[in-house]
Amino acid sequence: MESATRAMPTLSTFLLQSGGRTSQLALAGIEGRPTHVQRRTITATLVLLLAAAHALSGQSPELAGIAHVAFRVADLEKSRQFYEQLGFEKAFEFDDAGKVTQQFIKVNNHQFIELYPRTQESQLLGLMHVCFEVADIGSLRGAYIKQRLAPTETRKFRAGNLLFVLHDPEGQLMEYTQYLPGSLHASDRGKHLGENRVSEHLQAAAIPIKDLALERTFYVNKLGFSDRGSTGTELRLPGNSGEEIELRLAAPSAKSQIVFSVSDVKITAEALRRSGLAPYVEQGEVRVRDPDRTLVVFRSRRNDQKP
Repeated sequence: MESATRAMPTLSTFLLQSGGRTSQLALAGIEGRPTHVQRRTITATLVLLLAAAHALSGQSPELAGIAHVAFRVADLEKSRQFYEQLGFEKAFEFDDAGKVTQQFIKVNNHQFIELYPRTQESQLLGLMHVCFEVADIGSLRGAYIKQRLAPTETRKFRAGNLLFVLHDPEGQLMEYTQYLPGSLHASDRGKHLGENRVSEHLQAAAIPIKDLALERTFYVNKLGFSDRGSTGTELRLPGNSGEEIELRLAAPSAKSQIVFSVSDVKITAEALRRSGLAPYVEQGEVRVRDPDRTLVVFRSRRNDQKP
C-alpha cells in the first residue's frame, strides 16, 4: 500500500504556473499556457489522483486465506485417524527426542490442520490458533504497525516459512505466514492430496470470544475484515479468498468448530457414513465430531466461494 501511495503524482507536479512556464505541465501533455478548459481538466484529474492515493493508503492489507488451524488433542493417533477417515493425509510431522510434537494434516496445497498432543493435563483441548497466509509478510506487518498493533518480529520457523504472531484484544493468538520456496509446505506441493477427500477447501474457523463488540471492532476496524451476513459474527477475510472466521461467545460447554465447503451435503453425508463415521444433519449442514468433540461442519459451497 505504501509503494502505491509513493508512486502517486504530488500536487507540486501538476502545479499550474503563469507566465507560460510548462515544465510541470509536460506530464499532463500540455504545451504552452493552458486554456481555462485545460486548467479545469488538470485540476479535476489532480483531485481524482489524490483521492485515489488516499484510498489506496487506507485500504486494509489483503490476506491470501486461511493457512492452517491448530488443535491441541488428547490422543494424536486417534485424531490423525479421524482426519484420515475424512480423506486427508498426513504430509509431515516434527518430533523431539523421539516423541511426535506436531503433525500436519493436508487439506490442499495451501491449507493444513496442525495437531499438537497434550503434554499436561492442564492444557485445554481444541482450537489453539488460526494462521493466515499472506503474499508479502513484511508489508502486512508494516501495515499493522501503522494501525498501532503489536506484531512480533518476522522469523523463519522450523518448517521453513516466514511467520509473525499477533494477539487479539482478549489475548487469542493469531499467526501470519508467508510460504517460501524450499519450505516443507512448498516441497509438498502436489503430494498427500488424498483422492477420497470429503472436501478440498477449509472455508471457516470459529474463534472463541468473550466480548463480541470488542472483537468485532478489532477485526473490522483494525484488520479489515468485513461482514459476511447480518449476524455480525461471520466475518470475511480481507482479499478475495472468500474465507471466513466466525466469532463465537465462549462458554464452558462450547466446542471448537471448523467449516469445510462441499458441492453436495447429501453426497458428503453418505461418504462419511461409508468411512465409518456418524454424521448428522442440522440446519442444512452435515456435522461430525472429532475425538475431542470439535465440531467439523460441511456446508454447501456458495457461488462466491472457491472450490
